[in-house]
Amino acid sequence: MQANMKITVRRGEIQKQRADALVVNLFAGSAPGGATAAVDRALGGQIRAAIDLGDFKGASGETLLLYSQGRIAAPRVLVVGLGAQPSFDAEAARRAAAQAAIALDKLGCRRAATILHGGGAGGLESAEAAQALAEASALALYRFEHYRSDPQTPLLRQLTLVEFDADKLAAVRRGVRSGLALASATAFARDLVNHPGNTVTPRYLAEQARRLAQQYSAIKVRILDEKAMAKLGMGAVLAVGQGSSNPPRFICMEYNARKREQPLVFVGKGITFDSGGLSLKSVSGIVSMKKDMAGAAAVFGAMQAVAELGLPRRVIGVVAAAENMPDGNAFRPGDALTTLSGKTIEILSTDAEGRLVLADALSYVERFKPSAVVDLATLTGACVTALGHHAAGLFANDDDLAERLLQAGAHTHERLWRLPLWPEYRQQIEGDIADVKNSGGPPGGASTAAALLAEFATGYPWAHLDIAGTASSEAHRHYVRKGGVGFGVRLLAQLARTW
Repeated sequence: MQANMKITVRRGEIQKQRADALVVNLFAGSAPGGATAAVDRALGGQIRAAIDLGDFKGASGETLLLYSQGRIAAPRVLVVGLGAQPSFDAEAARRAAAQAAIALDKLGCRRAATILHGGGAGGLESAEAAQALAEASALALYRFEHYRSDPQTPLLRQLTLVEFDADKLAAVRRGVRSGLALASATAFARDLVNHPGNTVTPRYLAEQARRLAQQYSAIKVRILDEKAMAKLGMGAVLAVGQGSSNPPRFICMEYNARKREQPLVFVGKGITFDSGGLSLKSVSGIVSMKKDMAGAAAVFGAMQAVAELGLPRRVIGVVAAAENMPDGNAFRPGDALTTLSGKTIEILSTDAEGRLVLADALSYVERFKPSAVVDLATLTGACVTALGHHAAGLFANDDDLAERLLQAGAHTHERLWRLPLWPEYRQQIEGDIADVKNSGGPPGGASTAAALLAEFATGYPWAHLDIAGTASSEAHRHYVRKGGVGFGVRLLAQLARTW
């Protein structure tokens, strides 16, 4: 449940604002300048004194709390460090905003006023700096308290962004609107990942798609149940879901459907709980498997973002949703499945199920004649072994699409690293009794899984993002909170904005 933060933009001087606290900033090794210098003068040189004593250096992550003692209307001033000026970027601006929001909330401040971080000497355009501030401030105060008997909500509710230059106000307001839209969409994805498996079922995801269609008239939704999937021949999705009492659903959300253009398509793995099926996971491995639909959550968030931003292009979001459970109806190791494409897959492990539902989804989207397709999935532990929790694995059959994704990820700090998709990996999944098998063994597990997906991503530029290591966090980090991260929402939205 996201913070209910209101951010307004006002022309004026920061030192004259009435609030529980004011926020200004400082680059490492620099003297106070601009708005920060104006506040320092009003405080009788307190900021400069702290710098001269070596108590505050302006390092990234550093804060300095001062008390005005009646010199200005606000009782507190928080100075946030921006780090070294030459390396300052939008991510540094996000982290400074997050640091400020968290500190103010801990102090019990309900209303605060702030200047932009990096909108002048930092080299960021006003709209970009405002977007970074808005999205990070809101995301830093995200809480998921849905199941607590005494939910704790953030105290900081109102933030006023003060800009002195009247010519910049329109750009600042535009950036704030974008930042709040992206924060809201990311929080939506975080909620979906953080909810437990007894809440988030395939039917629940279908309901979320319908809710989006009700909220945004530009989104049209089509839901396929088991009968519709069987009629189409989606043998892979149906097999994965057949061992569960919660039946699978295939969800298609189309934004700007009337536009006569080749759409950008996002595909999400929606395994709402992954027990491993008959290839049952270990006790330690199974406990976090409510998060196995984080790819689907990213697609839901991205669809909300593109609609809220009003992007002038056609975008389609597809989610293959199923619950992988072991019962007498479950599919088995050794089974052979016929997919929507007509290709067959031999099952070595029922715990390699995400690539199965994606196989049918990637075949389904070919009918849209897409300009590009990007799928997201918590697919392999091998990708976590390769990249840790710092980047998602990127595989692609198109260099231009791969480069666009790398640039989008760098912009939003949802970092990607391209991994190989060589013919040798395809050889590892050659089937014994079917066209392919669903596991190539431990060596190169992330690449062999991607090689299987590539079999079904034909006729269009395609990229696969293995987000197994980035979908959730074990600790609070800046504007990333413990639990579901919402990784991919802002990245996909940035890709769509620049497509």
